[in-house]
Amino acid sequence: MSDPDAVHGTDAVLLFSYGTLRQPEVQLATFGRLLEGRAATVAGYRLEWLTITDPVVVATSGSDRHPLLVADPGDATGTRGAGVEGTVFSISAAELRAADDYEVDDYTRVLVPLDTGESAWVYVFAGGARAED
Repeated sequence: MSDPDAVHGTDAVLLFSYGTLRQPEVQLATFGRLLEGRAATVAGYRLEWLTITDPVVVATSGSDRHPLLVADPGDATGTRGAGVEGTVFSISAAELRAADDYEVDDYTRVLVPLDTGESAWVYVFAGGARAED
C-alpha cells in the first residue's frame, strides 16, 4: 500500500470521503477551494446515520443528519458487506487539520486501505453511544 504522506511530496495526504466532505459548499467552507477526487471503496465498514447538533456544522452542510462509517464485523458467517463507496482526495496536511476541525467528536480519523491499493485517512464512528439506524 502507498504511504498517504508521500503521494505528492511530504505535505500531501489522501482523504477518503463518503459524506459531507464531498459537498462543494462544505469544501469551500473547510478548505477554501473545491477538491478534485476519484472514486474509491473502503471494505470492512457500513454506513449508519448520525444527528449533528453543532450549529456551525449543520449550517455548513445544510443538514443535521450525516452519514457515519461504522466497522462491519459481518454476519453470523463472518461475511462482510461490499464496503462503502466514496471519493478519495489528495489534500495538504493543513487541509487535513481543517477537516479535523470540521468533523464533530462522534468521528475519529483512521488510516484505511482502499480498493485502489492506496491508504487514505477517513473519519469513522468514534464509539460511545450507538449511531442511529
